[in-house]
Amino acid sequence: MATLLHRLGTTAFRHWPRFLAGWLVVLLALGAFSAAFAKPLSENFTIPGIPSEEAADLQAELFPGSESAFDAANVNVVVQAPEGERLTDRRQEISALVADLAALPQMPEDPQIVGPVKQAQAIEDQLVGAAEAAGADRAAVREAKADAAALSPLSEDGRTGIITFEWDVDSPTDIEETSLEALEDVMADARDAGLEVEANGPGATLISELGLTSEAIGLGVALIVLVLTFGSLVAAGMPIFNAIIGVAIGLTGVTAMTAFIDVDSSATILASMIGIAVGIDYTLFILARYRTELHHTDDREAAVGVAVGTAGSAVVFAGLTVLIALSALAVVQIPFLTTMGLAAAATVFVAVLVALTLLPAILGLFKSKTFAGRVRKYRPNHDEDGKVLNNGVRWARFVGRRPAALVAVVVLGLGALALPLGGLQLAFPTDSTAPSDSTQRQASELVADAFGPGREAPLLVVVDARDVRPKQRQAAFGDVAAWAGDLDGVVNAQVVATNAERAEDGTVTTPATGALIQVLPEFGPADAGATDLLEAMRAGESDVEEATGTDTGVTGLTAITTDVSDRLADALPVYLAIVIGLAFILLMIVFRSILVPLTATLGFLLSVLATLGATVAVFQEGAFGIFEGQPIVSFMPIFLIGLVFGLAMDYQVFLVTRMREAHVHGMSTSEAVVDGFRNSARVVTAAATIMIAVFAAFMLQEDAIVKSMGFALAAAIVFDAFIVRMVLIPALLFLLGEKAWWMPSWLDRVLPHVDVEGEKLDRPHLPAGKHALSETDLDEQPDESDMFV
Repeated sequence: MATLLHRLGTTAFRHWPRFLAGWLVVLLALGAFSAAFAKPLSENFTIPGIPSEEAADLQAELFPGSESAFDAANVNVVVQAPEGERLTDRRQEISALVADLAALPQMPEDPQIVGPVKQAQAIEDQLVGAAEAAGADRAAVREAKADAAALSPLSEDGRTGIITFEWDVDSPTDIEETSLEALEDVMADARDAGLEVEANGPGATLISELGLTSEAIGLGVALIVLVLTFGSLVAAGMPIFNAIIGVAIGLTGVTAMTAFIDVDSSATILASMIGIAVGIDYTLFILARYRTELHHTDDREAAVGVAVGTAGSAVVFAGLTVLIALSALAVVQIPFLTTMGLAAAATVFVAVLVALTLLPAILGLFKSKTFAGRVRKYRPNHDEDGKVLNNGVRWARFVGRRPAALVAVVVLGLGALALPLGGLQLAFPTDSTAPSDSTQRQASELVADAFGPGREAPLLVVVDARDVRPKQRQAAFGDVAAWAGDLDGVVNAQVVATNAERAEDGTVTTPATGALIQVLPEFGPADAGATDLLEAMRAGESDVEEATGTDTGVTGLTAITTDVSDRLADALPVYLAIVIGLAFILLMIVFRSILVPLTATLGFLLSVLATLGATVAVFQEGAFGIFEGQPIVSFMPIFLIGLVFGLAMDYQVFLVTRMREAHVHGMSTSEAVVDGFRNSARVVTAAATIMIAVFAAFMLQEDAIVKSMGFALAAAIVFDAFIVRMVLIPALLFLLGEKAWWMPSWLDRVLPHVDVEGEKLDRPHLPAGKHALSETDLDEQPDESDMFV
C-alpha cells in the first residue's frame, strides 16, 4: 500500500494542474446535476415492516388517498381568551383571525377554516343530534356528548380553542419561510387584539438546511489551532481549504442522491459535521508528516511521496474504520438511518481522497511557499540521548511511571460518568419537547392545560371488516371501539370515519368495509405511559380480532415513532457485532497484534458509555441547567456508537502506528510508546481539539437533535482522545510490554500484510537500516522546516 500511495502522491505533486482541475470539474459536475435533478430532503422516520407501518398500509388500502402522518402539513393555531373571559366574548377577534389565516400564502384556493366555537357546536350537533334522532337512551346521549367533547376544538371552560388548517403543499418540507413569517404576523395581530395565540403541528416548523454559523465557528477555532501547530499561516490554511472542498463535494453529492433515493434531512447535518472534522484531521496528519520529511531531504517531491505513503496509509485505514462504522448502518435495515450513514460515509470517503490527492497537488502548486507566513519557530529541547524532549515525551514517561493506577482511575472515572445511562429515555422530538420559548412548546402547553396531555398523542386503530358480514360490521366497529375505550390510560375511543359510500341524500350505497377509531390517551407523546398503552393494545389485538372477526392495526404518529424507537433498540446489538468485528480484523492487519485491537475496542466501549451517560445527564436530566430536559432522540445511541467508534480508531491508528513503527525497528515496547508520543501526540492533540471545536459549535443550532449530537460527539472526542488514547492505551501498553504485539503465527500467515510504515519505500537519505522517523535531528535543518509550536 505504501508504494502505491507513494506513487499517487508524487504523481499528484508533479501534475498538480491536472489534479486541481479534476477536483474542480467533479465539484461543478455534481453541482450542475444537483441543481437540475435534486429533490427535497425527506422527513420520514419510518421503517417498513414495523406494526404501525403495516397498519398505515392497511389504512391506505381501505381509505384510498389517505395522507401519511409524516406528509401532513397541518397547523394547530391555539387561541386563548384573557383570564375570566370566554372565546364567545371575542367573536369579532376570532373571526378576524380566521379570515387572516385563510388569506395566508400557500393556502388552498378555497380554504375551509372554521373558528373553534362554531366547529365545536357543529360536532356536538352532529354526534348528539344523531343519537337523539335515533331515539337513544340517556346513557347513549351522555356517551355521544363525551365523544363530542373528545373531538371538540373548544375547551370545557370555553376559554381555549384550536383552529386547524393545512398548507397546500405535498409535505412539510415544501413550506416556505415567508409563509411561516406571514403566519407569525397574523398571530401577532391577534395578540395585539388581546388574545393569546400560539401555533404547533408539523406545518408550523420550518424545515431548513443547516446554517453556516456552526461551521464558521468550528473552522475559526480549527484555523487558530493549525496556526499554533504549524507556525505558518499558509500551511494552516491547507487543511481548512481541503476540508471545505471535501464537504462541498460530499454535500453536493448527498443532495444529488435525492434524484434516486429518499435522503433524510439530518443526513446533510451529520455529513457536514463529520466531513469538516475528518477532512481537517486527515490533511493535518499527512501535512505534518510531509514537514517532518523535509528535515531529511531537500527533494520536495520525494518528501510528498513518503508522507502520502506512510501517513497516507494510516489515513486510509483510519478512514476505513469510519466507513465501516457508518456503512454498517445499512445492515440493520432502517432506511432513514441507512441514508444518514451512507451520506456521512460518502463524505468521509471524499475526505480521504482529498487528503491523498488534492493536498499533494496543492503542495506542488505552492512548493517552497508551503510553510510561508511563519508566526513562530520551533526550537526543541533535547534529552541526554540527543532526542527531542517535548510534552508528548514527558506525558508518556509520566504514564509509564504509574500505569496501573492510571488504568484504575480512567476505568472508574468513565464508569462513574456512565451511571446516568440507566435512566435513558429514548423518543422522537415533539412540540411538547421543543424549547420553552418557542411557539410550538407554548401551544402544546396551552393544549395540555385545556384539553389534557393526550390530545397531542392520539392513537389510530384501523379496522378491516371485509371478512365480516355487512350487517354485522357496524356492531364490530363499535365493539373494537368499546374494547379500546376500556383499556387503562384511555380517555376516549370512538369511530371517527368509515369508508362507506353515500348518495347525495345521505343513504348508504356501499356498506363500509373499514373504520378508523381514534384513541385518546391520558399521556402526552413523550410520556412513557403512551408506550405502555401501545403495548397493551398490541397485546390485546388478537383477542378483539377473534371476537369481532376483524383485522386491526394501530398507527398514527405516536405509534410510528414508538415502533421506530423499538426497532432501533433491537438493531443495536447486531450493529455493534458487525462494526466491532470488522474493525477488529482491520486493526489486526494494521498492528499485527491481537491485544492492541482488543485494548482499543475496550477503550472505545468505555468512552461511548461515558458519552451516553453524560448526554443523558445534561440533555435528558438537565444537569447544570445548560439545556432543558427532554428525551434523547431515538437514533442517537446507534449513530453515536458508529461515529465514535470510527473516530476513536482514527486516533488509535494515528498514535499507535508510530509506536509500532518504532517497535518494528528495534525499540522495546516502553521506548516505542514514548517515541510514538514524541512524534504523534501533538498532531493527535491538534486533530482532537479541532474535532471538539467543530462538533461543539453545533450546539449553537436551534434543532434539539443537532444540539444533542454536537454535545455528544464533542464529549466523545474529549473522553476518547484525551483520556482513553492518551492515558488508558499507553498505560495498558506499558503493562503488557512485549506481549502487546503478540499474534499467533498461523494468524499472522492468514492475515494480509500491508506496509503501513513504508518499509518498502526507497529512502536513501536515511541512515542504513533506519526506517522509523523521529524529530531527533530537526534542529539541524533550515528555518523553513521548523515544525511545531
